[in-house]
Amino acid sequence: MPAVYYDKAFVSAGGLMSYGIDFTAHYRQAAAYVDCILRGTKPADLPVEASTKYETVLNVKDAKAIGVTIPPALLAPR
Repeated sequence: MPAVYYDKAFVSAGGLMSYGIDFTAHYRQAAAYVDCILRGTKPADLPVEASTKYETVLNVKDAKAIGVTIPPALLAPR
């Protein structure tokens, strides 16, 4: 059954598609928060920020195997 996952590791393991945050960018932002805290900023004074970078990963081989057509706009590199 086709499914959409939150992490690209599931696509590597045979899942059809993933859509979620870019964990590398997310961890970089977390490091910036830690830096602010170590420099003396109170954690309560830090703003809550949503992730700004998302990624979509498709398993084209498995999509073709189960007969799912991927739109060309999703296949174009960005």
